[in-house]
Amino acid sequence: MAYHRPTTLADALTIRAAFEVAVLAGGTDVFPARTARAAWGDPTHKDVLDLSAIPDLRDIEETAEGWRIGCLVTWSALIAARLPPIFEGLKAAAREVGGRQVQNRATLVGNLVTASPAGDGIPNLLALDASVEIAGPRGTRRLPAAAFLTGYRATALAADELVLALHVPRLEGAQGGFRKLGARHYLVISIAMAAGVIATDGAGRITTARIALGACSAVAQRLPGLEAALLSAPRAEAARLVRKQHLESLSPIDDIRASAAYRRDAALVLLQDLLEARA
Repeated sequence: MAYHRPTTLADALTIRAAFEVAVLAGGTDVFPARTARAAWGDPTHKDVLDLSAIPDLRDIEETAEGWRIGCLVTWSALIAARLPPIFEGLKAAAREVGGRQVQNRATLVGNLVTASPAGDGIPNLLALDASVEIAGPRGTRRLPAAAFLTGYRATALAADELVLALHVPRLEGAQGGFRKLGARHYLVISIAMAAGVIATDGAGRITTARIALGACSAVAQRLPGLEAALLSAPRAEAARLVRKQHLESLSPIDDIRASAAYRRDAALVLLQDLLEARA
């Protein structure tokens, strides 16, 4: 197994294009996956491309359009960053991603690229209307987070590309939120989770609503029907507008954590709690 640790992005892209590599940022998914394979009798591992020596990938930058979050930004760095209320949902998710040691190593981009239906950051990125900055031999491109996720643990990232950053646009007066249900409070995979970003006008009516659910389908998804129902409604009445039909696009499964029926019921309650107006 070869271990590559380039110091420039150009070199990283050359290695990515030339070899079949496991891309290493925080390593909190790469090494457990290797251990699991070894436990089942497969000792092989791809060559490693470690991005940690490349400068300028650990920054959270404010831009003209919003914020750029580099691919090496950890959950702990996000928690510590001074960011507006629109990020409160993503920060709440950051506090529930594993324990402190995991938060200090794991990255937001790694959580997205792994594309687990239960990835805590993903519904928040959908609610934030985030886009993904991708670099490869053909240049740099941007994709909405929803388009980047193509299926269960599958993304639109080509074999010779790297994710460089996440971009979050501004939304004045917006507040983010996050609710998660698990078998216990910490160190647990989600049974269901809800994330949202709500903006209101001076009269307290909703002008923008972005609501997403995770762990209830192969890919986390926005709820356009609920978002439409919330527009122009008084913020104080938002929780009462949630209906079962808003969850019709979901396809939850039965697994060791919960039944599909339980997940649907839990998602409804999480949405109501997420949208409950608080002083």
